Amino acid sequence: MNKNIGILFSSYGPYHIARLESISAYSPSSEYQVVGIELARSVKKYPWKVNLDNLVFPLISLVRDRDLERTNFKDLIQKLIKTLNQINPELLAISGYFKPSLLMALFWCLSTKKPAILLSESTEEDAQRIWWKEKIKSLIVSRFKCALVGGMPQKRYLMKLGMPESAIFLGYDVVGNDTFHPEKISNLSSPCTKPFFLTINRFIAKKNIPSIISAYAQYRQQIGQDAWDLVLCGDGELRPQIEQQIAKFALQNVIHLPGFLQQEELLPYFAHASCFIHGSTHEQWGLVVNEAMAAGLPVIVSNRCGCFEDLVIEGVNGFGFEPTNIEALANLMLEMSSGNVDRAKMGQAALEHIQKFSPEYFATGLIQAVKYAVA
Repeated sequence: MNKNIGILFSSYGPYHIARLESISAYSPSSEYQVVGIELARSVKKYPWKVNLDNLVFPLISLVRDRDLERTNFKDLIQKLIKTLNQINPELLAISGYFKPSLLMALFWCLSTKKPAILLSESTEEDAQRIWWKEKIKSLIVSRFKCALVGGMPQKRYLMKLGMPESAIFLGYDVVGNDTFHPEKISNLSSPCTKPFFLTINRFIAKKNIPSIISAYAQYRQQIGQDAWDLVLCGDGELRPQIEQQIAKFALQNVIHLPGFLQQEELLPYFAHASCFIHGSTHEQWGLVVNEAMAAGLPVIVSNRCGCFEDLVIEGVNGFGFEPTNIEALANLMLEMSSGNVDRAKMGQAALEHIQKFSPEYFATGLIQAVKYAVA
């Protein structure tokens, strides 16, 4: 009889589903059966629309009739504990411990003596660290049996918090690479008539979009009418400020704001972009970089992103930059569009490199963590 592995996220989006499907494909005859658990079917932060038909694994939504942010905490915890008792997983993988509900899931594991696996993408540099908070984190981390993390910065941070190196496995931060493969999306119609730089972000402060716009204005001033356009996909609280900045530089005709787009709606942009830019001032990982590389795009990525060390090979599949250095980003835009860079070769290198960071990588890492946890 198969034993259940519970995998708890706040809400399942496209890449969560790709990860769990990979586990089922990885070892369909395994003694373990994965069960997806989400706190809520929808969250305001990430308004995904996901087709849940024909899933190869069971997915349990604790709340289906409202956003997670509008859910009564007491009701949520009661549903969580009831569900965990019903499923009674042999072990539970939990996506962090920041939310009280996720912390309660850890307490359930401790009370029932079930191993807990931490799913983490935090780095030491992605937020200001205060010593007494780090002490509390160390105590919490010590209650997890092991962890699955995105890459090397994430692994180093957990080691600093006290988790043994042997208990930390890699492969957490992946997307469904096949969805974005150039061979699958190249026949889609282009959303723009000119070459363009592409960014995809929530319009919030840490995404550093005003700096990208300022750098683009400098770049355009240098290159003139041969400049590529800029597409800023996304939406959020800073949209009025961003629109004002675009108007200030008189760039309304060359900077495009298509709004928040679902994954399928983004594919034409990935298919026809000339280069992808991700400029966050701090970022735990940055899965959209995975998506861009899976689409065969060369990338320009802030060196403050948690994915930078593992994904970007300087001068081979892209470039890095200091996110506060607007001139440096403008120069990289100029270099990328000048014809001096073999973008096709760089994009192919990005496509090849991201194959390691596949759903199968997640499956392998999680199974390794499971074996460690039950040993």
